[in-house]
Amino acid sequence: MFGSHLSIAGGLHNALLEAETLRCQTVQIFTKNQQQWKCKPLAADAIKLWKTHCHRLGFTQTVSHDSYLINLASPDDRLWNASIELFVEEISRCEILGIPYLVTHPGAHLGTGEQPGLERVAQALDRAYAGANGAKVITCLEITAGQGSSLGYRLEHLAEIISLSKNPRRLAVCLDTAHLFAAGYDFRGRRYPAFRKRVDKTVGLSRVKVLHLNDSKKDLASRVDRHDHIGLGKIGRAGFIPIVRDPAFADVPKILETPKAKHPSGRPWDEVNLETLRAMAK
Repeated sequence: MFGSHLSIAGGLHNALLEAETLRCQTVQIFTKNQQQWKCKPLAADAIKLWKTHCHRLGFTQTVSHDSYLINLASPDDRLWNASIELFVEEISRCEILGIPYLVTHPGAHLGTGEQPGLERVAQALDRAYAGANGAKVITCLEITAGQGSSLGYRLEHLAEIISLSKNPRRLAVCLDTAHLFAAGYDFRGRRYPAFRKRVDKTVGLSRVKVLHLNDSKKDLASRVDRHDHIGLGKIGRAGFIPIVRDPAFADVPKILETPKAKHPSGRPWDEVNLETLRAMAK
């Protein structure tokens, strides 16, 4: 199940129309301007168009990514509370649109330490779901590259947040290949079985509800997040073949977040990257 993070410019449904052109089976979007704290409520016609095209295309496992402004680990109460309030809005918008998965970065502890930061994230998620009126949306905690004081660069961080939460049934995991690689996880070729076992031992394979498929411009364990096109970065083809062929992930949305410029041939890079992934999956 392949898809891409696509633009909602001109209307949410435009991402679905582009996904159709790219022959995707799913899509990831921002449901609002991700650089703004405030947002207008979703209009009735926008909701209808989104749901109509999702139904027509048979898209049942769509994905949203929350705003990069949100920091659920913030030690600053003002920013923490604002982040929770915006996260409730993110959950609510997904619920209204019928988007089952909401991806979020765990946040940054900003010097207070990893364990207090992880506890802060779990508390924030509990508060958010308490204010989300019984929403069924699943929050997918995304592995991070580990830049600065960012949390979530270890699978154990994600497992800890889930164990601390009062709502573990509402929490899952998003594995981003570029982030994993930058964080020090080598899953290329023959190393994949050991990596797979580690995922299962920490968060559990069944908790992985979204995959972000991105190559990396930076080296293994660099702790720097820079996405590259599939097979052209430091991960290479050997890093993607085992993942896209893994039966445990057959029905998991696999989302591209690679650069959007044109391929030298003039084709969209998304089209080229998706073609590469589909060939690997055979």
